[in-house]
Amino acid sequence: MNHDSTEAFALPADGLAALASPDVQRLAARMAQDAFTRIFRLTLERDDGALQAAVAEIERLGRNWTRAAAGEDARALRLAMLVSGIDQWGLAYCQAFGLTAIPGVTALLGALRGGLDAAADARFQQQFAAIGQVECDAVDFKMELRRSIHMALWHAMIACDDRDEALPILAALGGMLVALIGQMPVVGWRLASEALAHIQLRCLTDAAAVRPLALETTQELFAALRRSLPRERYEPMLAQANQALIAWQQSRRGLH
Repeated sequence: MNHDSTEAFALPADGLAALASPDVQRLAARMAQDAFTRIFRLTLERDDGALQAAVAEIERLGRNWTRAAAGEDARALRLAMLVSGIDQWGLAYCQAFGLTAIPGVTALLGALRGGLDAAADARFQQQFAAIGQVECDAVDFKMELRRSIHMALWHAMIACDDRDEALPILAALGGMLVALIGQMPVVGWRLASEALAHIQLRCLTDAAAVRPLALETTQELFAALRRSLPRERYEPMLAQANQALIAWQQSRRGLH
């Protein structure tokens, strides 16, 4: 399933697009995901040597990528997106898994900012703040980042064999989707709708998604959203998710 249902509607102009194109923004989100995934895996493996080496390598690659931008503000924005993305992954996983901190992530974020002089740090802080000030600024970064976090948490939830392990992830994911709709009134409900469509698709194509506990927690996620959101918000969101799923099914039938 592609993301046309989210991206086809007309968005207000992205005030940061001149500094970072949509492709650059999406790349920043993917780089943040890759960095977090690697650091989190090594943290779980308790391999301190490999973790330190990974932090150093990711910091070097990230710094090289930011330096490749044309202009100081563009470089600051690239770094701000990387830091923001990694930080949001860390916050989401801390919330979902009951962690107070992920030391490797903290070390990486410190390393990425560590070499900045006073002027560069001021530009970084300005761009970091700018990402959050206007909903549709850096919107491609935000959409790519949030859709990846949502689906990663859902996959983690349905992989659980113990209900007590799955329920905190369910609560965290549901809370994130509800909060997103409030924080991003233009894009948020569409991203939540997209997540529901992808989840329904996985339930049709992935055997792991229809195991009893996985199906129970997925159904509870939908029910929690229905309880938490106003009817006039939840019903159009679910309708759009269903339309996207039907379109996917029709396209699949057309291939056979």
